[in-house]
Amino acid sequence: MSNGKPASSVVFDGVTKRFGSVVAVDTVSFRVEAGRLVTLLGPSGCGKTTTLRLIAGLEMPTGGRILIGDEDVSSLPATDRDVSMVFQSYALFPHMTVLENVSYGLVVSGLAKRDAHARAEEGLAQVGLAGLGRRLPSELSGGPQQRVAVARALVLEPQVLLFDEPLSNLDAKLRRQVREDIRELQQTLNLTSVYVTHDQQEALAVSDRIIVMRNAEIAQEGTPHELYEQPVDRFVADFVGDANLLEAEILRLDGDAAVVRVAGVELRLPHRDLKPGPADLAVRPESIRLAEAGAHDGVPGEVTKATYLGNHLEYTVTTESGALFVVDPHLGPARPPGGAVTVKFGDRGIALVKP
Repeated sequence: MSNGKPASSVVFDGVTKRFGSVVAVDTVSFRVEAGRLVTLLGPSGCGKTTTLRLIAGLEMPTGGRILIGDEDVSSLPATDRDVSMVFQSYALFPHMTVLENVSYGLVVSGLAKRDAHARAEEGLAQVGLAGLGRRLPSELSGGPQQRVAVARALVLEPQVLLFDEPLSNLDAKLRRQVREDIRELQQTLNLTSVYVTHDQQEALAVSDRIIVMRNAEIAQEGTPHELYEQPVDRFVADFVGDANLLEAEILRLDGDAAVVRVAGVELRLPHRDLKPGPADLAVRPESIRLAEAGAHDGVPGEVTKATYLGNHLEYTVTTESGALFVVDPHLGPARPPGGAVTVKFGDRGIALVKP
């Protein structure tokens, strides 16, 4: 099975959704390019699930326009939109076989049962479940059940495929495997996909672009690399991965760079349209290196906690600027708590951010 239809873009043009006096989505605009996977990321209550439901037609906008391809679908119900959704709960029919679950939407849409089952068999093969069509969902574990849900959506060959927290019911190892499966299928079939999650690592792993939402608005949009390396403010820095948020001072501007003092050390960083004066600095934990006490060009510190995690060490280091979280990939003997060290800042993963 392959999706023979060309991929379609999704456009939000100043979309607002109110539930009574509560604004769930507030004048949101973005574009999902055809054939791309864009993730809506944010904490509970930020508006990401409502945004997904607006695309699906399960909610209607209070204001603004929603376009799929060149068609304004703002007032179309879910049944008239060429969109499929993979739900957090899988939503499989327990009394139906896997094959019957996958073919259900095709049969309901009027396709002959024999043809629907043939398409369903192709869909199951595509997600690595060939030969399992006669089983009941209860005979499969969580990972295969989620693949059944994906196959059921894929066989409908939608213009847009939506994922609502699809991995939240899986354990850590299965989450990694299934997210890789979803990403591979999306790229192979050139499917326009919108993916909702609150898991930062998941978003970084599957996305072409990420839209970080906060309080019903977009806080920042960009590639995974842009959001991780150059968060726009403290919220994004703290939400997308781990970050040490430090008080700093911009001493002067020099072209596109700012000369920044943090804990007595001077750094040159992109100024990001900030002016001289007090500033906030986001420092990723893997961007900090620990050197021996007394080393030059660094900040004195004391190790207060050391944790071995198999492929790296994690430290908490107390400095005059506060406690720093440090990830060290070097697996030599751990530095003992109470030991003096010098904290040095690396060349990447450090950015000036707005308060």
